[in-house]
Amino acid sequence: MSDYDHHHDGEHDRPLSGPALRVKALESLLIEKGLVDPKALDELIDTYETKIGPRNGARVVARAWTDPAYKQRLLADATAAIAEFGFIGRQGEDMVVLENTPEIRNMVVCTLCSCYPWPVLGLPPVWYKAAPYRARAVIDPRGVLNELGNEVPEDVEVRVWDSTAELRYLVLPERPAGTEDWSEAQLAEIVTRDAMIGVANVTLPARSPK
Repeated sequence: MSDYDHHHDGEHDRPLSGPALRVKALESLLIEKGLVDPKALDELIDTYETKIGPRNGARVVARAWTDPAYKQRLLADATAAIAEFGFIGRQGEDMVVLENTPEIRNMVVCTLCSCYPWPVLGLPPVWYKAAPYRARAVIDPRGVLNELGNEVPEDVEVRVWDSTAELRYLVLPERPAGTEDWSEAQLAEIVTRDAMIGVANVTLPARSPK
């Protein structure tokens, strides 16, 4: 994701809403008065962005991989199926789950701003909000995926889905081969945020869990 990490256009191309403006003002005030360490704040944001938040989505994916009945419910009514875990709330009211297959690769973007399924993925990463990703994901999705180390064969269809304030998407990635005997908990450990956005595949760790 390094190609997009240094672009912050997505955060500044439209005025902040009332709540967001108040949060920014409070954050600046706390830092200015020395009540909050900027480094600690960055670490906290990173934790929610890459660890705690995506763990919710990973549990949903792992359940779908191991429970055919749940997978059917998830694809039919994602909002209700995700709510079975208690993952509900703002920016997660209307969800659609997109299943990757050997023939189809799904990829999610928000071209207008940065709509994102917070209840299952936590905070949106900076690159997701950046103008280069938002524009190029639609114009040249294969090129973006290739740059990110995920070359898609020409015979595989790439579908790009544009999130909106009314509808948000979660990608159900393909289950990697060699995990047939893994538990649901073990599977959840290898599901990444990027795989659920559709810009990465789920891969096996260097050493498989025992």
